[in-house]
Amino acid sequence: QVQLVESGGGLVQAGGSLRLSCTASGRTNINYAMGWFRQAPGKEREFVGGITWSGTYKRYGESVKGRFTISRDTAKNALYLQMDTLKSEDTAVYFCAERAYIGVSSVARDYNAWGQGTQVTVSS
Repeated sequence: QVQLVESGGGLVQAGGSLRLSCTASGRTNINYAMGWFRQAPGKEREFVGGITWSGTYKRYGESVKGRFTISRDTAKNALYLQMDTLKSEDTAVYFCAERAYIGVSSVARDYNAWGQGTQVTVSS
């Protein structure tokens, strides 16, 4: 079973940047896609971005396109989310997830392993 641990969340002013990290340990899988989701209070979990094992294909949610960048370092079993030009509506708990499949999905139930989440708060 793979374990995922997020870090890098915190409080930032609107317009600022944060970089989230997710480290995988345990049974890590070659060719599995990974993704970032977020969930604000009272809202459903929202797809932020996903990336294939090779990193050659990336997909983003509409609300973060052009501002967030997803990347991974397979040698370190790490996944990253660079968040720029942050807005107050980006405030949420951010989760990384692994999908037991090669392709990226924007649907949360398609992912089989989840981290515990890291809080991102953007003050306006």
